[in-house]
Amino acid sequence: MADNGGFGWFLAGLGIGALVGVLYAPKSGKETREDLAAGAKEAKDRANQIYEQGKAQVEHLADQGRQTAGEYVEKGKQTASEYVDKGREYYNRGRGQWSQYVEKGRDLIQTQTEATKAMVEAGKEAYLAKTKESAPVA
Repeated sequence: MADNGGFGWFLAGLGIGALVGVLYAPKSGKETREDLAAGAKEAKDRANQIYEQGKAQVEHLADQGRQTAGEYVEKGKQTASEYVDKGREYYNRGRGQWSQYVEKGRDLIQTQTEATKAMVEAGKEAYLAKTKESAPVA
């Protein structure tokens, strides 16, 4: 694609050369017109050929761009999925640890509740025993 400027100058030179050739050529008017028409047709055909080559190259580059973009999208999805999975793993690990702490807390409360009940019962029994001792016998 970068040599299109050079090709443009080539075509301009070709046209100028054809014009100079026509002016100095010992041909009849009909032959000159036929030569000019043939030269114009060749230039048109060459321009169409260059256009088609450029079009094919653009389509190829667009396909490459789409493919590369698709690869980056897939890579991004995969990376995001890995981070989501890692986040779930940390969440589940934290949740498991939290559940263990809650269970330990329940056990501790249960143990303390039982100990407190036992102390209250012991206090009641001690009170009753003390009040029976000190009570006057009738």
